[in-house]
Amino acid sequence: MGAGVLWGTGGLTGALLIDRTGIDVLGVASFRLLVGGGLVVAWLLASGRLHRLRPSGRSVRRLLTLGALAALYQSCYFAAVQLTSVSLATLVTLGASPVLVVAAESVAGRRRPDRRILLAIATAIAGLALLVGAPATGDPAAVLAGMACALASASGFAAITMLGARPVDDLGPLPTAGLSFAAGGLLLLPVAVLTGDMAVAPDASTLGLLLYLGLAPTALAYGLYFTGLRSVATGSAALMSLLEPLTAAVLGAIVLDERLGLAGLAGAVLIGSAVVMTATGRRRFP
Repeated sequence: MGAGVLWGTGGLTGALLIDRTGIDVLGVASFRLLVGGGLVVAWLLASGRLHRLRPSGRSVRRLLTLGALAALYQSCYFAAVQLTSVSLATLVTLGASPVLVVAAESVAGRRRPDRRILLAIATAIAGLALLVGAPATGDPAAVLAGMACALASASGFAAITMLGARPVDDLGPLPTAGLSFAAGGLLLLPVAVLTGDMAVAPDASTLGLLLYLGLAPTALAYGLYFTGLRSVATGSAALMSLLEPLTAAVLGAIVLDERLGLAGLAGAVLIGSAVVMTATGRRRFP
């Protein structure tokens, strides 16, 4: 739940960064992964823990896979936004993620999903639809391509959730997040450079936004998420991540004076109810 709240601050921080620097969304995603991963690596170096890490070949492959999935998740989501709209990209990506996780969880465990989880998913998706509003229509080909990108993004996040539930040797959740995202940022950087402008002025405000974006909604949030995945079922964790759009909507109303309206308030209540329903339910899957 802490991860979901911190993720919700990332959208506002990214919007402020774009408005201040003029870089595009892929640039923000690349900086997010690089700064977040870089801060964790710097902490590991300063604390003397980096040289004590002895990851096996299997662990290195897991870290690289998590990094590639993070780059896929970020880039496909922003591609969906550009092809369609923020509302449709958010609805499909965040709505499909818990469905994919629960489906994979059910297949792996060869069990039917718990009815409480299914009810929570339906409640959360309904709330998400009310919160983000009606998707804008446009060119049918662009909409289909955007939905495909959003589903790819959802698949990437679902895969991160499933892999994150399996500890990488004894690295710990925060080193796992930091090292994998540093790798993901390096993978995404060439794409961001080729498709947009990555130049930013090194003033205090910009550096502050970059540091916060890398620290709170990236390194710390995913460290918390990977920690929670060790004791919470993956389907439940994916549902709790829907606190992200709820937090973003509340911050938008407070900081940017955006009005939620009755539909948005109803959606917020439904998402909150789904999270409470998930948090108070019994864990179904081992």
